[in-house]
Amino acid sequence: MNPIRIHEAGRMRRHRRQRGHGRAGSRVHGGAGFTLLELIFAVAVLVIVGMLAQAQFTGYVERSRIAVAKADIATMTTEVLRYQSNHEGRLPATLADIGRDDLLDPWQRPYHYTNLTATNKGAARKDRRLNPINSDYDLFSAGKDGVFKPQISQKDSLDDVIRARDGAYIGIAEDF
Repeated sequence: MNPIRIHEAGRMRRHRRQRGHGRAGSRVHGGAGFTLLELIFAVAVLVIVGMLAQAQFTGYVERSRIAVAKADIATMTTEVLRYQSNHEGRLPATLADIGRDDLLDPWQRPYHYTNLTATNKGAARKDRRLNPINSDYDLFSAGKDGVFKPQISQKDSLDDVIRARDGAYIGIAEDF
């Protein structure tokens, strides 16, 4: 073999590899840019991270709404007690008596108030054993779904933010 031809053959081999004619899987443009597989993988990672972030954000928003509803109920409980002490022990008939008839919960629905001393005890909300959760008045938000049942352990009422044990508990019905 002629040494010039070996040299020329070697040069041709190097030249072909640079243009993408060499090993399988090498890039045509000398390594610049991304392959389709790399782009698909990057997009998939971004979608997964976005879904996780969105789920965390949604949970945070819901927890903050529950906290606002609990604070509103605690404030109204104090106002009901103030009304009661100023009116010879009588409870307000409605939330309008304490100036809160137009207050909406964080889900943009009105709070529910029932004076149990002036109505039938059957109107009281009940726990899973059908015992009334309050003896004086019920005050609650219907929660995210806006639906409630008299028994707080039913599926529709688990997301309600309630006042129970005559004000000793304010929180989610599911945790009561």
